Amino acid sequence: MSAGKRFREALATHTPLQIVGTINAYQALQATQVGHKALYLSGAGVANASYGLPDLGITGLEEVCIDVRRICAICDTPLIVDADTGFGHAFNIARTITQLIKSGAAGAHIEDQVSAKRCGHRPNKACVDTQEMCDRLQAAHHARQLDPYFYLIARTDARAKEGLESAIARAQSYVQAGADAIFAEALESLEEYSAFVEALHVPILANLTEFGRTPLFSLEELQGVGVQMALYPLSAFRAMNKAALEVYQDLKDKGTQRDQIMRMQTREELYGVLNYYSYEAQMDAILARKD
Repeated sequence: MSAGKRFREALATHTPLQIVGTINAYQALQATQVGHKALYLSGAGVANASYGLPDLGITGLEEVCIDVRRICAICDTPLIVDADTGFGHAFNIARTITQLIKSGAAGAHIEDQVSAKRCGHRPNKACVDTQEMCDRLQAAHHARQLDPYFYLIARTDARAKEGLESAIARAQSYVQAGADAIFAEALESLEEYSAFVEALHVPILANLTEFGRTPLFSLEELQGVGVQMALYPLSAFRAMNKAALEVYQDLKDKGTQRDQIMRMQTREELYGVLNYYSYEAQMDAILARKD
């Protein structure tokens, strides 16, 4: 079964479907072990964690695909990928989709910001016109022949500068251009989500990123207005960063990690996620045969 089909099945059986951010293969294993049915690779996560760069459209397709391949090689849970603005014009966008499919992704979202994009919850964003975004989506739609189930999400950032009605009108055009779902970025109330749901007949995604413009609505609240996907792009990454900084600070200040031990994952817990002992047993069996 293709990755795209696995994602569509997860979406059909979980409402709203939680899509959790995983910045590397190990996090993907952890999220899967907990029981999550869909994963997400954030463009900001790739830029921040893999390259130490801000999320300003600096990283490119191959840098994203490296992390996609690492995650999908070790984990079957379907992965949705942040494809930013598509990484170029129509030919580039078509290549983006084919390369993501070949790398193992189940789907991707493309946004309507200009190429020099910004974080969706920052000021001074600028969007291309509706037709240019539709051209992006049509190129992406036609390129998904390798996996017809590949899930194509159109993200609109228009709410912040153009208002709710314009953002909804754009989204309607994006669906006609081939989008399977709409990622309505930086909405500020359940009423706004409800307006998107009522105006469109495709799933709506809510981006519940921390410290942004969107309140951290619960699954129950989102379900109440008909939202079908809840995205948590960098929640675990933020927690990891905070914990790591405290460990580094303690090592610098106290010369020991003793006060942090209770907060750390144990060696046995690490080995459990990695299935370490199974690998070790195979090595021992090989050595025994050689002897």
